[in-house]
Amino acid sequence: MQVNIEDIKIPARVRKDVGNIDSLAESLKRSGQITPISVTHDMTLVAGCRRVTAAKKLGWKTLEANIVEGADEARLLEIELEENVYRKDFTPEELLEGYKRLDKLRHPTVGRRIGRFFAGVWGRCAFWRRRKRKAAAQEVASETAPAKIEAPAKNAAEAEPDDDDEAAVGV
Repeated sequence: MQVNIEDIKIPARVRKDVGNIDSLAESLKRSGQITPISVTHDMTLVAGCRRVTAAKKLGWKTLEANIVEGADEARLLEIELEENVYRKDFTPEELLEGYKRLDKLRHPTVGRRIGRFFAGVWGRCAFWRRRKRKAAAQEVASETAPAKIEAPAKNAAEAEPDDDDEAAVGV
């Protein structure tokens, strides 16, 4: 649910150093709020102080929030601690690999761009070849199809005998 940032009460926090809020604010501006904050029914902040601070810096009026119900003071403190303790930052190697992949997606090499171009051209050619074959097959089918298809007789007594049937019977 959306909550007004000005309604959020921020009690004393375990975290004293909120770190670089500018980079978080830039992330919020670029990607939006990815993870909701947590508040109680009376709008006391449980988790998400850095997000609230960054959103205020951006001039946002509301944030997405989860409401924590029926928790005593000890449980609220556990939630604050768990949100910050059990997440795991990327290792430097993982972060480097992620940024390399992102760079390749944003700035493909000339060879990759040329390959994508020809793949697109080939795909369009294949589409038109399939379309021509289908049209040709439909044309052949319409030329060879009988003009009128008669409904089969309901039973053998209603069917009129062909000349071949009379010859087989010996009439």
